[in-house]
Amino acid sequence: MNYRMRPLSLLLHYLENGRFSNKVRRTKPGFVCPASFAAEYEAFCEELEYRGNRKVTIESNTHKAQLLIAYLVEQGVASSEDITIQHIEGYLKTLGGYAVKYVGIFLYVFRNFLSFLYERGYIGQNLAAMLPKVRTPRNASIPYVWSKEDLQKLLGAIDREDPKGKRDYAILLIAIRLGLRIGDIRSLNQSSIDWTRKTINLIMAKTGQPIELPLLKDVGWAIIDYLRNGRPRTNSECLFVRHRAPFNAFGDRNAFNRELHRYILKAGLNLPGNQYHGMHSLRSTLAGNMLEAKSPLPIISEALGHQSVNTTGIYLKITAVQNKFKTTYPH
Repeated sequence: MNYRMRPLSLLLHYLENGRFSNKVRRTKPGFVCPASFAAEYEAFCEELEYRGNRKVTIESNTHKAQLLIAYLVEQGVASSEDITIQHIEGYLKTLGGYAVKYVGIFLYVFRNFLSFLYERGYIGQNLAAMLPKVRTPRNASIPYVWSKEDLQKLLGAIDREDPKGKRDYAILLIAIRLGLRIGDIRSLNQSSIDWTRKTINLIMAKTGQPIELPLLKDVGWAIIDYLRNGRPRTNSECLFVRHRAPFNAFGDRNAFNRELHRYILKAGLNLPGNQYHGMHSLRSTLAGNMLEAKSPLPIISEALGHQSVNTTGIYLKITAVQNKFKTTYPH
């Protein structure tokens, strides 16, 4: 609706004022560290680079450090020396209602950041040692698996006559059929697709490992439809771009969950509220379908780009909980 109403709004504005105002999307300004925390923040960023952390790890650490610094400034904290455990606890209270695993990630980053500040002498007390430890076993949660009927309804709810719908359909189809993480889908370039060999090649952001996936027929045609009839003119090298000016790449933190939720509502799906069914659940669904087809665990691990079969073993719990598969697979 917004996509169709915007031209009308611009026209009405012109008829009323006699002037054309092409209001484009405002780019969110980047983080500017307050001068009182700049030295330690920059040193922390350099330390993460020195440790050889991957890009996604560095972004996660720096983003959460930015949120903490912004909160400290709001609380009137003038320098790192004035940080107390009460300030950290105050920020953690703002995360109330979030999943334990999500809060645990913040605690991990804060412990890392505060340890760095203590070791470099920016704070005189080791606040990291005072933070609570949240134990979240790697395989504590049960991956949600979509039914084939719900997936069909989800894809059927997308308006494929609309340029943005063509994009969203291709993105969701890639997630469903190939199990790629949304971060890897965001980073796909047109050069990632080898049309001759019918493959998709990329370096996975999470593991840094190369992976080659088959360009399935339905995925290939969806991408072709988007490139020919949906993708706006842009200088961006990314395959999928925003459809509101400026037509650039998605932000690094765009998880596409808002779009997915919109199509869930449009399709009238009644999904369980006590389970996570975001973009990553589509990846779980591919694993569940491969298990149902009795694919060996190493094959599933290779398809998902896991570095260890033990990681893929998490999906074996799907069988125990939903009683969906008849064959018992050993860990």
